[in-house]
Amino acid sequence: MDKELEHNFVALLEEHQNIVHKVCRLYTNHREAHNDLFQEITIQLWKAYPKFRGDAKFSTWMYRVGLNTAITLYRKSKRTINTYELETFQFKIKAEDYDDTEEQQLKLLYDAVRQLNDIEKALVFLYLEDKDYREISETLGISEVNARVKMNRIKNKLKTILNP
Repeated sequence: MDKELEHNFVALLEEHQNIVHKVCRLYTNHREAHNDLFQEITIQLWKAYPKFRGDAKFSTWMYRVGLNTAITLYRKSKRTINTYELETFQFKIKAEDYDDTEEQQLKLLYDAVRQLNDIEKALVFLYLEDKDYREISETLGISEVNARVKMNRIKNKLKTILNP
């Protein structure tokens, strides 16, 4: 591959890398797994980049590749034995004046979202990224109406999970 293609890819990846981090955060629980998934998504993006035609925005295409990679790896990982990192069991001491309400609410939301199926997770992720239903439908390859219906069902499902 030529240097210009590589330069353009690196520039676009640097500009939009938060998308990949957010996908990783949604599908992983530990830093090591996050880093591994980030690397795998980056590899898949690089492999697919020469075929990127620009029909959609780069960020939309990046969401699609990232989510598909994460879903594929997530499904494979369900067939393996779960292990826990030692850092999970370390004590975390917070300053007394620190209000972690928002952090706790965000953690509860992520925990609830992790209980959803793969497509539902992707839809919630894009919704929380303030993507409109047209862009969500393009990214996930479903109709706009289907995206709206699914999102309403997911909202109800999350309410049930969060408020049993």
